[in-house]
Amino acid sequence: MVSFLKALVYGAGGVVVVGMVALVALQERLVYVPVLPGLARAYPITPARLRLDYEDVFLHASDGVRLHAWFVKQSPWKPGEYGPTVLFFQENAGNIAHRLEFVRIMMQRLHCNVFMLSYRGYGESDGYPSQHGIIKDAQAALDHLSQRTDIDPSRIVVFGRSLGGAVGAMLARNNPDKVSAIILENTFTSILDMAAMMFPFLKWFIGSNGPKGPKILNYFVRSPWSTIDIIDKIEQPILFLSGLQDELVPPLQMQMLHSKAIENNSDCRFVDFPNGMHMDTWYSGGDRYWRTIQLFLDQYVAEFKEFNANAK
Repeated sequence: MVSFLKALVYGAGGVVVVGMVALVALQERLVYVPVLPGLARAYPITPARLRLDYEDVFLHASDGVRLHAWFVKQSPWKPGEYGPTVLFFQENAGNIAHRLEFVRIMMQRLHCNVFMLSYRGYGESDGYPSQHGIIKDAQAALDHLSQRTDIDPSRIVVFGRSLGGAVGAMLARNNPDKVSAIILENTFTSILDMAAMMFPFLKWFIGSNGPKGPKILNYFVRSPWSTIDIIDKIEQPILFLSGLQDELVPPLQMQMLHSKAIENNSDCRFVDFPNGMHMDTWYSGGDRYWRTIQLFLDQYVAEFKEFNANAK
């Protein structure tokens, strides 16, 4: 019996050790998935397929990595006057082409420009994805938009879904003077919390810091994307869009982000969608989804309310 118990303990310990090693060694592949299984890295379509006016944009991050983006253009509602420009950050899997139908409808409903950035290692962007690198990528995209003469740089809105929400939150925190507002959809509190959820046998070793301080594996995670630690430092208005049927990110994590944000920011709105899953909240939410965003922009983005009234 003693030998059996020893074997059981050693076996369980071995599973934990193997899990730790695998998590540390493969973490970047778990977080970033530039190529969907069975598909090529290349874009399956371009905005032209959906009859969208767009510009191929190539820019460089501060560390020299060459990045690709699409600037999808909306015609000004009258000469020299433009709607808002949405800087869109995608989820962790696939590339920007897989989000084009969403962008097409966004432009129809909100009459906005959309800047779609390919993170490093994604699509036609060079390099390899990492948190430090993608933060630089996002900053390069925002700096590019801020210098354009064919948009209103005072009305740049960051929109991020899932991983993109973590990217957008970091960018908004770092640029209170360049970002007018931020929209977060189905975003996690941190990669650490997601790892603890996906690998329950490691929950004692990874996840949000407890009363005894950081858990041991937290020190080895290169892309923690700990949005929960910065959300209350964002000064701009925040709209939280939460799909209650999200099968990947527990909706509770979105609620936690909102609760933390409103501690220091009264300009926060939280809206949930009962049928929304991780990737289809924008679709299943229907007219209410787009109306929610429009009302948020009407309230917080300069001159957008007047623009909507004149566009109708």
